[in-house]
Amino acid sequence: MAKPTMPASGGDMQAQWARVRGRLREEFGEAAFRSWLKSMTLAEVDENCVRIGVPTRFLRDWVAAHYADRVRALWNAENAAVTAVDIFVSGGAAQAEAIAPSASAAREKETAVPAEPGEDKEIGAALDPRFTFENFVVGKPNELAHAAARRVAESSVGPGRSVPFNPLFLYGGVGLGKTHLMHAIAWHIRTHDPSRKLIYLSAEKFMYQFIRALRFKDTMAFKGQFRSVDVLMIDDVQFISGKDSTQEEFFHTFNALVDQNRQVIISADKSPSDLEGMEERMRSRLGWGLVADIHPTTYELRLGILQAKAEQQRMQIPIKVLEFLAHKITSNVRELEGALNRIIAHAQLVGRAISIESAQEVLHDLLRANDRRVTIDEIQKRVAEHYNIRLADMHSARRARAVARPRQVAMYLCKQLTPRSLPEIGRKFGGRDHTTVMHAVRKIEELRANDRTLAEDIELLRRMLETRGAI
Repeated sequence: MAKPTMPASGGDMQAQWARVRGRLREEFGEAAFRSWLKSMTLAEVDENCVRIGVPTRFLRDWVAAHYADRVRALWNAENAAVTAVDIFVSGGAAQAEAIAPSASAAREKETAVPAEPGEDKEIGAALDPRFTFENFVVGKPNELAHAAARRVAESSVGPGRSVPFNPLFLYGGVGLGKTHLMHAIAWHIRTHDPSRKLIYLSAEKFMYQFIRALRFKDTMAFKGQFRSVDVLMIDDVQFISGKDSTQEEFFHTFNALVDQNRQVIISADKSPSDLEGMEERMRSRLGWGLVADIHPTTYELRLGILQAKAEQQRMQIPIKVLEFLAHKITSNVRELEGALNRIIAHAQLVGRAISIESAQEVLHDLLRANDRRVTIDEIQKRVAEHYNIRLADMHSARRARAVARPRQVAMYLCKQLTPRSLPEIGRKFGGRDHTTVMHAVRKIEELRANDRTLAEDIELLRRMLETRGAI
């Protein structure tokens, strides 16, 4: 049989390549295409092999491992002569090779800092490929944080690089998207400007690295690693609260980078001013740039997230089921996505159609826990009844002790029993400032230690609120 020959026209090959790219976009979705495939360029055709260039070694390894077979199949469908596809690093290859780690190394411990002899190659933390800007669903509770993160990411790459906010401080409750945005910034910088030196890691890992440097008397290398980066990203900075030596080193690292106009990005579960156990000078520094709060999700945002996740997994899920989940699971996005994954897995394994009834059956434990979750309104109502005051007094400006103390107790219980942030709790108590809530929490904690009656009241109220509706 005669060997098929490649068409001579470069225009034909470009047309075929355009169709292949179009099919890839359709099959894998816009988010995956923009993250991994958009930067591919058709370089040359050598007999039956098509050579496709990508800008970094990391992208080369990732595309070769996850998409090369499908690219080859699509090319072969377009042109039977194509039997092989070669993915290679094009343009700035030497620099990219020196900076970007292999795909396997990236999946284990991600960092954009080149490893020097004797350097701890595991200094950074892994980046999740799902956590990109394209996969982040924006709504009113997170629009400021998303816009700020996007601005910082885009300003950190290209010839006109700048530092719009320093630091960028993202804060909010568990599972609301802080880590997703941190990873998205890192992916954007890594993909668009691999020459940038970037470290992303948790505050716990930062402390571990610092202790390790002290133990091996290698603090100079530690300082050199962290103070020579272009972008430093520290997740969950509240972890170093109360750890004086680590705070001291972080403070000096922070100052050194800011003084050199290097970008610093921080996340925490509280705003800088609310970080207990953190030195005042550190809290002040952390609040220098832009502080962006991620609020608890709204119903509309939860529904949008569920629709996006279902689309990514290419699952046809009845809208009534998605609405049911958005109404019932209100704590955080992580729990919401976990519930959706359980429903999808059950449907695929058992072969049963997805319905509200099947969702209730699969998620019975999760739904029961959410049904028992305490709300601020319930706490205010129960405390007002217990102390025999009007519910309106919870929101009023009255400062009489007979009203102010129960109000403080309610604020304390809201902080203990709900995932709501201090600013949100304050808003539910007549638009009070978060510092008022913080003062109330501290006051009640002090009084509980010496006032047995108050301690018993709080314990009784806690038990009544936590066990309401329990099965």
